[in-house]
Amino acid sequence: MNNLAQSGCQFQRNGDWYDAMQARAHLQRKYEYLLKKGMVDSSEQFIQRAASKSSVSGKPYRVKCGPLELDSAVWFGTQLQRLRKPGA
Repeated sequence: MNNLAQSGCQFQRNGDWYDAMQARAHLQRKYEYLLKKGMVDSSEQFIQRAASKSSVSGKPYRVKCGPLELDSAVWFGTQLQRLRKPGA
């Protein structure tokens, strides 16, 4: 989530765009909820269960970095791969 906060990207949730810090705060709350419920054991589970779509509307989240806009699941998956890459 820190990558998102520092990215300068925008985050779309239920049709509205938020800055990266607001998005990070929202996802942090979702993470803490899932953690309390014992529903997240890995980064992949977090992406799938919290960072991909709204738990209220079911609409996918989107991330926009400059002209590039994509589903948040793709964006977070790419960030995770970069973090896990040797030497990263």
